[in-house]
Amino acid sequence: MLATTAAFPAIAETPADTFVIARNTADAITLDPAECFEFTGGRIVANLYERLFLFEPDNLTKLVGGIAESYEFSDDGKKITVKLRPGLTFHSGNPITAADVAYSLGRAVKLDKTPAFIIKQIGWTPENVDEAVVAVDDTTVEINILADMSPALVLNLLSAGVASIVDMKEVQKHEVDGDMGYAWLKDHSAGSGPYKLKTWKANEVVMLDAFDDYRQGKPAMNRVVIRHVAEPSAQRLLLEKGDVDAAMELTADQLKGLSGNSDVSAESYPKGYLMYLASNMDHPVLSKPEVREALKYMVDYDGMVGSFLDGQYKIHQNFWPSGMWAAATDTPYSHNMEKAKALIADAGLDADTKITIDTLNKSPFTEVAQSVQASLKELGIDSEIILSDGATLWPKYRARKHELIVARWGPDYSDPHSNADAFAHNPNNDFEAKLTGKLTWRNAWPADGLTELTDQAAAESDPEVREEIYAKLQKMVQEDSPFTIMFQAIGTFGQRANVEGFVNGVTSDQAYYKTVTK
Repeated sequence: MLATTAAFPAIAETPADTFVIARNTADAITLDPAECFEFTGGRIVANLYERLFLFEPDNLTKLVGGIAESYEFSDDGKKITVKLRPGLTFHSGNPITAADVAYSLGRAVKLDKTPAFIIKQIGWTPENVDEAVVAVDDTTVEINILADMSPALVLNLLSAGVASIVDMKEVQKHEVDGDMGYAWLKDHSAGSGPYKLKTWKANEVVMLDAFDDYRQGKPAMNRVVIRHVAEPSAQRLLLEKGDVDAAMELTADQLKGLSGNSDVSAESYPKGYLMYLASNMDHPVLSKPEVREALKYMVDYDGMVGSFLDGQYKIHQNFWPSGMWAAATDTPYSHNMEKAKALIADAGLDADTKITIDTLNKSPFTEVAQSVQASLKELGIDSEIILSDGATLWPKYRARKHELIVARWGPDYSDPHSNADAFAHNPNNDFEAKLTGKLTWRNAWPADGLTELTDQAAAESDPEVREEIYAKLQKMVQEDSPFTIMFQAIGTFGQRANVEGFVNGVTSDQAYYKTVTK
């Protein structure tokens, strides 16, 4: 069957100036950058809108100006003065001005939808944001930092999708009952990105048309078409027939099956998602430092990556994903049952010790939990796996009702503070504090010393000093914490052999259509 598929002739071809993608788009619920926080929508929004600062496909670790031409920090680090690039326009033809920037950032804070927390960290509220972000003149924006936060961190926060700059005049034309264009912008666009929205039919198709006056020049692809194709097998068939140029959700086996077909290729890139073990520090056994260190040595990292995780995950043992600025990539732990057994012996556990392992009821989490269970058994510890869907598992985790859990985590924006805030920061470990967004709190770990260091990193203005602090934090969490960070996800997709320049990055919204050629 595989040989037959590999020999299947290309009987169709997409237009030379059109990039056609097969993808499951069922998660797309809005294209309003102030609200969008889903994978599919985030990728589309990133191509419809520009931000003050962003990451370009030629260097995904270096933050550069988008519509911002330059910026200057005040001496006290509490103000950023941004100069906009001159002569830029929105898709409507309206000029991009500082008033659009102030309106866009204020709109996101005032609407206060899910991703608003990213820029609200700057100390902005619906009540103060109009004074915090001020248009000095048409090309100058004054951004005031109202929290104890490094201006360098603020620049990274302003590269998030929620900080996209919308066309104020166009949005206000469609305002209804003071909603700031909220209803209209769900399925329309008002941006200045390389593409503009032509059509969106939910669970069917998204069509984007190239913007002739884009600041870097009109993209080579006049149109991008994203077809909703739910089943990976159907995506593969369309790809091999030539009906689509890229298939985004092929399984590892399907990607391997492309190897005999010279018309297609399997591509991969690092994703930001981490898979980790976490120990509830309220548990009498898992709170023992010897037990938590033993967990790091009992995990069969190579065995899992070499079998059911092949092509999906790679070994990664720090809280900030590789491929991003300030990521530590050392992997000091390996499968060493002799050392793990010695540590368990030092811990002096009762002979009848038994723990539970919570995880998601889907692959590959189930298989990882089973591997962990087998290793625990070899250490003389019985365990029970409890499988749940996310609607059940995450509330349980946030309520500290787990013992050992196999879970995942990904950054919300492109700054190490995003994950440091979760893995290394806990200002109040009391149960009543309910700091459920912090993995430290969920695992009842006070993170003494690390919390203060995380605050220091967030407030530090010097990028080199910040990087040094994050290196130290990653080492501290790696060596002594409730977390055994095991793997980082690998993004994979299939594409036609004639496609070049389709760059995908670590964060979910790093998908660049403007560089694609055929």
